[in-house]
Amino acid sequence: MHTHRIYLSVAVLWIVSLACAAVPPFSTPDAGAISTAAAQTVIAGLTQNVPQATSSSTLAPTPTFTFTSEPPTLTPTETATLTPTLTATLVFTPSPLVSLISVSVPTNCRNGPGKVYGMEGALLVGEFAEVYGRDPTNRYWYIRNPDSGPEFCWVWGEYATLTGPVLLLPIFTPPPTPTATLTPLPTFTPTPFPAFKTDYANLDTCNGSWWVEVKLKNRGTLPLKSVNISVKDTVTKVVVTNLADGFTNMDGCLSKTTKDTLGVGDTYLLSAPAFNYDLTGHAIKAVITLCTSTGQKGSCATKTMDFTP
Repeated sequence: MHTHRIYLSVAVLWIVSLACAAVPPFSTPDAGAISTAAAQTVIAGLTQNVPQATSSSTLAPTPTFTFTSEPPTLTPTETATLTPTLTATLVFTPSPLVSLISVSVPTNCRNGPGKVYGMEGALLVGEFAEVYGRDPTNRYWYIRNPDSGPEFCWVWGEYATLTGPVLLLPIFTPPPTPTATLTPLPTFTPTPFPAFKTDYANLDTCNGSWWVEVKLKNRGTLPLKSVNISVKDTVTKVVVTNLADGFTNMDGCLSKTTKDTLGVGDTYLLSAPAFNYDLTGHAIKAVITLCTSTGQKGSCATKTMDFTP
């Protein structure tokens, strides 16, 4: 049993010595060569070309190849610059629920949509009023009265500008057309006044005296009671005048008549003062004043006439 152990130990030592003789001594490569697979391939090829030594000969030292691996090139990583992103926020502004009206020309505001309705106020330039409705023709607008009086009235849209949801406004039925009321005209009472009309009538004569006669008609509203007549012969420049209460007519040398009052609408033939020569063919100017009271008082009226007998 002891002998077998000795033989086993000798056998182990012999196997170890053979292993040491078969493996050639290599120097240890550096870390960079180990990490490179290509270097390992080259070393393997060179090892194959080295002559095999016998177990009894001494192997020549195998050249040692050292490969230095360049450190990997690091590509710098670009640092992203954060650009702030502007986010637009949409703000929804709802349309106003109120409709407003303004005008470029002052416009009447009436109690109905039309000129036949009475005026209740006016919408002036620069004013704004709230609109509550419209008529079926979209020509008149029902607004809050900008003036005192009824709270609402109608305004014509000819010169108007509207804002807001106008088409959503309700359509109002116009009120009944007002019935025209006839106002009786006031009774006219004329102011009393004197007035008359005069015309040349003829030329009369008696015993060498000559006078003209004129026809008077009271066209006023008051009776006439006195007269002042002046007659001028424009050829000879002679003037004759007569002032009297009442009215007198000389019928040649035959008769004489008088009238105290020339009533409204009355007609009378008045004889003018006489000349002592024949007036035929002469241009005559007569000025006549009639008054409502005697003595040429009260209200008076005057006429001037030109004629040739």
